[in-house]
Amino acid sequence: MSRPLILILGDQLCEELELLANAPADAVVALCEVKAEGEYVPHHPQKIVLILSAMRHFADTLRDKGYQVHYSRLDDDDNRQDLLQEAERLADAYGCDEIRVTHPGEWRLLERIQRRGTRWRLYDDTRFYCSIAEFGEWLEGRRRFRMEDFYRQMRKRTGLLMEEDEPAGGQWNFDHDNRRPVDSGLQFPEPPRHRRDAITREVQALVEAQFGDHFGTLDGFNWAVTRRQALGDLRHFVAHALPDFGTYQDAISDADPWLFHSRLSASLNIGLLSPREVCDAAVEAWRREEAPINAVEGFVRQILGWREYVRGIYWQRMPHYKRANRLDARRGLPDFYWTADTDLRCVRRALEMTRDNAYAHHIQRLMITGNFALLCGVAPAALCDWYLAVYVDAFEWVELPNTLGMTLYADGGYLGSKPYCASGKYIDRMSDHCRQCRYDVKQVTGEGACPFNSLYWHFLERHRERLRGNHRMKLIYGSWGRMQEDKRAAILDQAERFLRSIHFEAPYGQGDHAEGYRRH
Repeated sequence: MSRPLILILGDQLCEELELLANAPADAVVALCEVKAEGEYVPHHPQKIVLILSAMRHFADTLRDKGYQVHYSRLDDDDNRQDLLQEAERLADAYGCDEIRVTHPGEWRLLERIQRRGTRWRLYDDTRFYCSIAEFGEWLEGRRRFRMEDFYRQMRKRTGLLMEEDEPAGGQWNFDHDNRRPVDSGLQFPEPPRHRRDAITREVQALVEAQFGDHFGTLDGFNWAVTRRQALGDLRHFVAHALPDFGTYQDAISDADPWLFHSRLSASLNIGLLSPREVCDAAVEAWRREEAPINAVEGFVRQILGWREYVRGIYWQRMPHYKRANRLDARRGLPDFYWTADTDLRCVRRALEMTRDNAYAHHIQRLMITGNFALLCGVAPAALCDWYLAVYVDAFEWVELPNTLGMTLYADGGYLGSKPYCASGKYIDRMSDHCRQCRYDVKQVTGEGACPFNSLYWHFLERHRERLRGNHRMKLIYGSWGRMQEDKRAAILDQAERFLRSIHFEAPYGQGDHAEGYRRH
């Protein structure tokens, strides 16, 4: 009988993995820190510390459970610094003729594993509600494959927020209750503070030495690196933030990065929490009447609906999905995405929060940094690699569809029915940024006019032939067409002058990785 090497990836830190549950007694479990995984994009130092510290803690947990564990450290002299090469070195060293690994979360790794031959054996990732195969079956033969349809089927299948055959509360979606902006004087719950133990401190010193030139600071690191800490974050969210999460889930604060958001996505994505236990905890709070239905339904939809849906889309559409660029956007990233040196208040605050926390919530990503990139014509590959690099919860299966499809409409509407483009009016309605900005959100042209306003119309004019047939865009194109010609010309000139004032990095090729970004 063969002796397997079981390779655990840094985003699979879960004891319930199928290949662990079925591991023979003589199996060697390997976790490998390698430099290549920190550099294929320049990951935020907090993201690298989170993953490496969580891996080291998880290795200790497995040892305590009786597994034979080999842990390759980043600074080991014999480390190959490439994940698959290091796994093969260990398999040879331990006399293992088979390497078992759970299906990775990024196509680049899956493709490399499949090329390595029969020594490698893939196992399904059973941490999700819906398998890749099941999602493919759901897509088959459908002319419409919107998330809402998938979400309703998943509700029925799991019974989450269902009362017999009907949705709890009498409706599937409570979005109309979940669009309130921040109120003056509103108090947000402080996240729990996680102690940095000796393992985390050692990892932090290592990351500062090895990846110190990457964008981001480690000063505010406060992410859960153990399952115990992650469960503490879940309990805190359910007790202190979930009751108001729904109402303010689309709001943006100039001062507070967290608001009522859960901060659980990183723990979910690396395996410290399961989507089932997170959704169950939220639903139980509703059943105990400790959180309203609009909050719980909105939260469950993000996990059971959107998270599962984008994973399915990713694996059904890759690898060609990553090369999609239906709006033919060619600009590189604005250089201030790496420095936060911009007088656009909303953009600067989103970038500062990203730099300091490796985090910005979904509306900041979609409607501020993403919307700005969309309006400016930033190439999908440039923004996708930036998001993958700077956010602590970003792994390509979840990041790419959200950025390329939802944010940039680069798939031509496969994921979203319209571009999520917006003028400054949306940002003013949902945030308190504009009152502190040097630009006037009510002006479209002239000195001091908010750049989002002219960029919005410039984007619509640029893509008029592609978008005016979209039924959700007809009203806005009607408004544009009714404007006086000289007014339209002034708006387009305002946008062109602003675009010329921005330093964009070199134009990006389709599907390329940001090799040049390492210097940041």
